[in-house]
Amino acid sequence: MKLLSTLSLCGALFFSSGLSAQTTNSAAASTSIFDAHQAFNPEFYPNYGDDVRTSAGTPGPKYWQNAANYKIDVTLDDNSHSVAGTVLITYKNNSPQSLPFLWLQADQNIYNVESRGVAQTATAGGRWANQNFNGGYNIQSVSIVKAGKETKAVYLISDTRLQVQLPQAVKGNGDSVKVKITYSFTIPEYGTDRLGRVQTKNGWIYEVAQWYPRMCVFDNVQGWNTLPYLGQGEFYLEYGNFDYSITAPAGHIIVGSGELQNPSEVLTAAQVSRLAKAKQSDKTIVIRGENEVTDPASRPTNKSQLTWRFKCQNARDVAWAASKSFIWDAAKMNLPNNKTALAMSVYPVESAGDTAWGRSTEFVKGSLEHYSNQWYPYTYPVAVNVAGRVGGMEYPGIVFCSYRSRKKSLWGVTSHEFGHNWFPMIVGSNERKYAWMDEGFNTFINTVANAAYNNGEFGNDTTGRYRLAKQYFSDKTESIFNLPDVNSPANWGINSYNKPALGLLLLREEILGQERFDKAFRYYINSWAFKHPTPWDFFRAIENYSGETLDWFWRGWFINNWKFDAGVADVKYVENDAAKGGLVTIELLQMMPLPVTVQITQANGKSELVKLPVEVWHHGSKWTFRVNSTDKITSVVIDPSKRLPDINDANNTWSANL
Repeated sequence: MKLLSTLSLCGALFFSSGLSAQTTNSAAASTSIFDAHQAFNPEFYPNYGDDVRTSAGTPGPKYWQNAANYKIDVTLDDNSHSVAGTVLITYKNNSPQSLPFLWLQADQNIYNVESRGVAQTATAGGRWANQNFNGGYNIQSVSIVKAGKETKAVYLISDTRLQVQLPQAVKGNGDSVKVKITYSFTIPEYGTDRLGRVQTKNGWIYEVAQWYPRMCVFDNVQGWNTLPYLGQGEFYLEYGNFDYSITAPAGHIIVGSGELQNPSEVLTAAQVSRLAKAKQSDKTIVIRGENEVTDPASRPTNKSQLTWRFKCQNARDVAWAASKSFIWDAAKMNLPNNKTALAMSVYPVESAGDTAWGRSTEFVKGSLEHYSNQWYPYTYPVAVNVAGRVGGMEYPGIVFCSYRSRKKSLWGVTSHEFGHNWFPMIVGSNERKYAWMDEGFNTFINTVANAAYNNGEFGNDTTGRYRLAKQYFSDKTESIFNLPDVNSPANWGINSYNKPALGLLLLREEILGQERFDKAFRYYINSWAFKHPTPWDFFRAIENYSGETLDWFWRGWFINNWKFDAGVADVKYVENDAAKGGLVTIELLQMMPLPVTVQITQANGKSELVKLPVEVWHHGSKWTFRVNSTDKITSVVIDPSKRLPDINDANNTWSANL
């Protein structure tokens, strides 16, 4: 392959006096709409960097974010399918200003039939529909705790938000306040595909999330981030430490974010021993086997209720699952810097077997070890995969995947949901606004993991982008840069998952190259680990580390919905003599510029690849470059490996009429 530096790239006007016509079998597809002045407009960023968020795409010396620590104690009633208890929130105000009130998220209220989420659901239903369930939080009390004394607080519930008025403003620069809430709610069977319960032959499986009122983020971008929870947009949360307990009937096995603090109180001696063995084993160890699920001896029998205690440090959320039906297995994960963690899976007998959830822990271990070595070390002591009603949903250290998943689909959903521990659990972007910084970035790292896992056992074909382009850029598609809830259902997967992931693949494979992109992406992850980046912080971080100005790419791919269509316009020779060199003209018919690779084949059989940078489009929609040919050119092909999302491949090939 010849690099750009070995080629003579010239504009069409330079050679106008020496051009001669060459008959071709291609014709111009259409009139170009490309505008170089708009595509490469130098004004892109909405503001300059400052001491909080720098122009280098990193947190500045005065970056701040608030923090929330949680002490939660609840009881699971498996007769009424309800959760009841208290949450004590210690909220630290690191911002430079005093806050006279607080905003909390009350996401369970989406399940009230009068919620905005229900109101904006189409009559035909859909993924986020409530399915005729009427639930939500029952808030018994809200109080301010100071010096051990509780004082009732004035509060307002507004759909999925809860505002607490403070008797005294919590001061900036490190002051804190404690809020205690007593509450209860009923667990829906279907909880907008994020939580719920399902009946198996050995008991209900409860997957419990959004289960406590939690702090909204207060930042220097928006102030209080109080967008309502409507179902499609996910979450934006502060980081903190969690100390939580779940009391439940003794027959239940409970798993949760973080690490179990009292195994000897809630497990049998045999299970404690097996867990200790699993922590040292690269092979999956059964903690509670299929033949033990219905055996009363597999649970402590001296009490009717047991309290499970967990801790999770430096997390943005916690979730848990409970069931009498769980098979349970685990294995050691080997992480960078000689650290280890525990991969675990719980699932009913209906999901057992080597073609199904019997490989789940293997998949957890394989995906998390890859992400840890490739991008950033996994940060929690345990990673739990739960089989249940939820098709696929992520929380710090625990994910919910469909109990019906098998083989490749189980690998795919497991790898995807645990990939979310990097986006948005470690890199805490605002997924309520920017789903593509969460789902899209995660889908990208999933693609890299697919190729790496077990010598590509489940395949990872990233070609065929012509076909994808026709889908991603149809007349009905929308810009990625939209609120998730504003995207039409038909475009949700494209704009949140697939198109942003393809954008990162293009950066990695066609624009920056793998080594430069990977280092820049790690720079972004390390810069914003456990912090709150905006899209502009991401754009700046990649540009600064890679040394490339990419505003044309961000503008076309992420902010606008520009299409890419490159074609071969003409082939001529210098002074009508093939021995003196060929002059190939390519054109850009749509607004999205990209670098292109062109394959030139001569009658003598010689073939070469010409790599053209995006800058060839600076001068307009057509570009002519010289080929040092020694014989007649028989064919010219743009993007011969089909790696670009070209919406019209019919004009990508030119063949001579010999």
